Amino acid sequence: MKLIASDLDGTLLLNGSTQVSDELFRLIDAYQKQGVLFCAASGRQYNSLRGLFAPVADDILYLCENGAVVFYKGKVLGKTCIPREDALSICRSILARPHCEVLISGEQTSYLLPKQDDYVDHIRYFVGNHVTLVPSLDAIEEDILKVSAFCRNGAAENEEALGNAWKDRLNVAVSGRQWLDFTVAGKEDGLEIIRKALSLQPEDMVSFGDNFNDLGMLRYTGRSYAMRTAPKAVREAADALCDRVEETLKELYREQFE
Repeated sequence: MKLIASDLDGTLLLNGSTQVSDELFRLIDAYQKQGVLFCAASGRQYNSLRGLFAPVADDILYLCENGAVVFYKGKVLGKTCIPREDALSICRSILARPHCEVLISGEQTSYLLPKQDDYVDHIRYFVGNHVTLVPSLDAIEEDILKVSAFCRNGAAENEEALGNAWKDRLNVAVSGRQWLDFTVAGKEDGLEIIRKALSLQPEDMVSFGDNFNDLGMLRYTGRSYAMRTAPKAVREAADALCDRVEETLKELYREQFE
């Protein structure tokens, strides 16, 4: 084992928790002393993830935006962008739906064209993203890594209408009860960037996940764990089930190093 990759929401962050446990930070430190790196693998933005992992912020890898960009030691290891016209077309479709807000991911900021003010507060203070408000899609000048629909009436209610036109060209994944994500990359692509940069193999990696945007990652790594609360397809993609990541990591540490 040389790398542990874990999803956040619904995996490390359970039951609505907004903070990573001190126990996990101690485990990350213990594994690092054995030469095993930790990777936060999430649909979240880099700045949001760094805030969550503040005690170990400079020691871990960040697989952000569902694998569209990977950071290590403050530098970008690699990124995968959505073709611009495709990204803008998806944005327009999301904005046209009455119960949906759009989030457009750049390298280190989330671009918003909010319909309601509470959405900005949710992304800025609850999700913890750096936010840039723009008057129009044309005001976004940088490459677009991910487009997300925040669906107040539930992602499942909008997946078919928003996603069917793109499933042959992009990764379309429900990444939470209210989130539907569009990327070229999947989390497995982010892990491939890490593999090449650090000269690892998939067999060297362990992963944890709970939702459909974790499927590629769970299938990529040599050993994988799905949360017991995950949808059936996600549970079936993993090698084993997990109730709490920290407990499984303690078991793996004993198995590997004691």
